[in-house]
Amino acid sequence: MSDRSARVTLYSRPGCHLCDDARVVVERVCADLGESYEEVDITTSDDLLRRFQIEIPVTFVDGEQLEVHWVSEDRLRRALTR
Repeated sequence: MSDRSARVTLYSRPGCHLCDDARVVVERVCADLGESYEEVDITTSDDLLRRFQIEIPVTFVDGEQLEVHWVSEDRLRRALTR
């Protein structure tokens, strides 16, 4: 990841196997395209827990929600190259 602002945000929580799967895709796509991402643990905020508790993982690109429950590698690539 670089010092610039991350284009991709992955909301997740510890122990979530879907989050683990999503992270692999996000890491691969961001590395391939030279983009940064950040991962936010929803258990660190009551607001995030209320917002995303049953919808994780949730992926945002440039502040817009892209995916819920999984990450499509093709869709993420398209969103980052438009």
